Amino acid sequence: SLRKSSDMKKESQFGIGVDIEDIGRFAGLRRTKDGPFLKKIFTAGELDYCFSKKNAAPHLAARFCAKEAVVKALHGVATLSYTDIEIVSSRKVPRVVLRKGSPKDYRAEISLSHSGGMAIAFALVRTR
Repeated sequence: SLRKSSDMKKESQFGIGVDIEDIGRFAGLRRTKDGPFLKKIFTAGELDYCFSKKNAAPHLAARFCAKEAVVKALHGVATLSYTDIEIVSSRKVPRVVLRKGSPKDYRAEISLSHSGGMAIAFALVRTR
């Protein structure tokens, strides 16, 4: 059944996004050599997490995918820089923190995976 538009306004609005990347694009990156490039995309916390791993590339790729997926989910609603979107790993579950310059009334949920040389992320962004 159809709902009245006044009822729909009370519900949360949401957007979805997905991104997939070849992990090989991130394989040659080094924190010292590629620092300026990496700092345009990743926060210090994300870089600490990724480079604490034996192989940083899958973790960098997955986080990049997550940022792209969030940007796609917010398409037409908000404009964020990559560093306004931070992927925080707590208790093995990644979560999204929308930083300065981002809308405070949105919440993003993500799912990340990497396997077979590819990384993928899905994002669901809802109004609070």
